Amino acid sequence: MQFQSSSFQALGSAFFTAVQPTPMPAPYWVGRNAALARELGLANDWMDSQEALQVLTGNALAKGSQPLASVYSGHQFGQWAGQLGDGRALLLGELAPTAAYQSAAHGMEVQLKGAGLTPYSRMGDGRAVLRSSIREFLCSEAMHALGIPTTRALCVTGSAQPVRREEVETAAVVTRVAPSFIRFGHFEHFSYNHQIAELKALADYCIAHFYADCRAAANPYAALLQAVAERTAHTVAQWQAVGFCHGVMNTDNMSILGLTIDYGPFQFLDVFDPAHICNHSDEQGRYAFNRQSNIAYWNLFCLGQALLPLIAQIASEEGAQEAALAALEPFKTIFPDALELRMRHKLGLEDSQEGDKTLIDRVLKLMAQNKVDYSIFWRRLSHCVARNDFETVRDLFVDRQSLDLWLLSFSERLAHISCDSQANLMLKNNPKYVLRNHLGEMAIQKAKTQDFSETQRLLEVLQSPYDEHPAHEAWANFPPDWASKIEISCSS
Repeated sequence: MQFQSSSFQALGSAFFTAVQPTPMPAPYWVGRNAALARELGLANDWMDSQEALQVLTGNALAKGSQPLASVYSGHQFGQWAGQLGDGRALLLGELAPTAAYQSAAHGMEVQLKGAGLTPYSRMGDGRAVLRSSIREFLCSEAMHALGIPTTRALCVTGSAQPVRREEVETAAVVTRVAPSFIRFGHFEHFSYNHQIAELKALADYCIAHFYADCRAAANPYAALLQAVAERTAHTVAQWQAVGFCHGVMNTDNMSILGLTIDYGPFQFLDVFDPAHICNHSDEQGRYAFNRQSNIAYWNLFCLGQALLPLIAQIASEEGAQEAALAALEPFKTIFPDALELRMRHKLGLEDSQEGDKTLIDRVLKLMAQNKVDYSIFWRRLSHCVARNDFETVRDLFVDRQSLDLWLLSFSERLAHISCDSQANLMLKNNPKYVLRNHLGEMAIQKAKTQDFSETQRLLEVLQSPYDEHPAHEAWANFPPDWASKIEISCSS
């Protein structure tokens, strides 16, 4: 592994602090992502080496690496939290673009999460624990395989070093990769502190590297806001369609690239409950499943406020407010349209017809009323369409009469569609395998005994979630009773 000069570092010292990672005693491999390593151009023999283990734990530096922790601020649970920053993450540098990542003209950033104290650790210890590191490692790759924009995970390393959370756990480091880890909170930081030159430098950097089309706009900074809003709308629509709850959508956990970032108290739905709260720390339900689009818009509004000083350099102050609001307006149509498109595809409907939204809303309401498992319903429905036999779907519902009425409407909608083409579309949009909480928990419990085989097998299945994988059929079954007692909080 060799890093090239970091484009983010070129922004200057106001954006980060140079920090050396804190060595972790006696590290060992927990999980490695061979597929991502190949995409990044990393040789298999290097990923198997002691050098790789030490570099990706933070015990040694690769050539060209100049580790840094970036500063940002943000709103947490709707309240201004002030300065935050990378409290336990260190950017090692950038890898040169490869064939798999040609769009990342400035290279792919590599970051260690859990590599020790930084000036932004606040009262934390700078470490991550094995539990949360395995969850992020598995989920970010599961999301990537589902086609959802996300940071990626290259590997997890562990150590017997004790780390105290609710109880004493062991330390781990997850290596994650993205074109950029810039968040809404980076913009909020400089805007709140009236550092307008730095705010402009950051916006210009994002436009130059990721939103080049914005340069030609009458107001490039309003155009940037709109482009981020559009990407965010599409990403959140994908979350909703697959039944993914982020759990802690603070502005410092929102990617400027529309990526899913910071996997903490996330969850894929088991029983379909639109008001489900996956974060045990979210006592008010701010980040409930059915509120994610509203929260995304609220966060984008905060980003718009942060960008107002730049928008106002081109427009008047009053015009800047109007331009920012206009830039956010497309979110209100893009999100519902993108979600409806994905839900239609889950039903095998390639075209749009009047009544489709009602058909979708009706079945979601029935699923919620009958407490139906979200992923199992959609996968069974896909196979039922292929067989033209819906009995296994009917088995999921207590109120079969209402379901039968819906199935009649569904069948009428399908009257002129080939069953084979419809079933193929459904099977490509309704995964058999998602990272349910209990699957992650089983891998974590084995990992605590130094058995990492479950983590690696689970990763391989989640990397092709639409395939059948008959040897792992149990992972697609209903969750066990104890799964409902798993509590995931912000602590990690």
